[in-house]
Amino acid sequence: MEFTRALEVDASLTCVVGAGGKKSTLYELAGRLERTVVTATVRIPIFDREVADVWVTDDPIAALERASADDRDLEWPLGLVPEQERDDRYRGYDPETVDRIAGASAVDHVLVKADGARTRLLKAPNEREPQLPSGVETVLAIASVDAVGRPLEESVVHRPERVAAATGRAVGEPIEPADVATILTSPDGGLKDVPEEATYIPVLNMVDDDDALETAREIAAHVLEKPAATNRVSRVVLTSMLADEPLIEVRR
Repeated sequence: MEFTRALEVDASLTCVVGAGGKKSTLYELAGRLERTVVTATVRIPIFDREVADVWVTDDPIAALERASADDRDLEWPLGLVPEQERDDRYRGYDPETVDRIAGASAVDHVLVKADGARTRLLKAPNEREPQLPSGVETVLAIASVDAVGRPLEESVVHRPERVAAATGRAVGEPIEPADVATILTSPDGGLKDVPEEATYIPVLNMVDDDDALETAREIAAHVLEKPAATNRVSRVVLTSMLADEPLIEVRR
């Protein structure tokens, strides 16, 4: 199965949440899809090198319409952001603006970073996250297999106290495969605020060797056994962004 098909990003509006590979997943997908915009509803590190062009504009719809009216050839994938907040990051748009970008005639796909994780390997969202546009069609929830065996603490987990509350694991204890599965199937984890009509796909990233593959398969088995998986999870996708072909395996 091809990478984009496995992640069901034929949809026009895809959001990526979680930790341990959101940005690399976004950029890998952007390079494989036609007429694709990369944007965010939260802060996003500078990503000019990952796309063909970045437009900094507080009115992205007007900018796209002007380009179309001028019969200007757009460079894809295109980054759209409202403001450069600091030397190392952009701000994101509000979810309503991202919905409008997805409806623009010039655009086929919109890929959205919809929460933050501060480069950690696992996370649970706070009360303000994720920032999902109402029209989101696919939500990819990322977790890194490298979290397994590491302590549930801030150097590994974004908001460890929330992960502890969701899993029952004490802060400081080693993270187990079942804990990662719990976060990926919890309404306080990856499933938080995901619309019922949206496709939801857990993605286990950093499956970079045989040991990681064994761990990922164990996590996937736990995910698929969860009651939440009955109606929401049709597959778990295993990836390695270090590989030439990032799709490692699909577990059902």
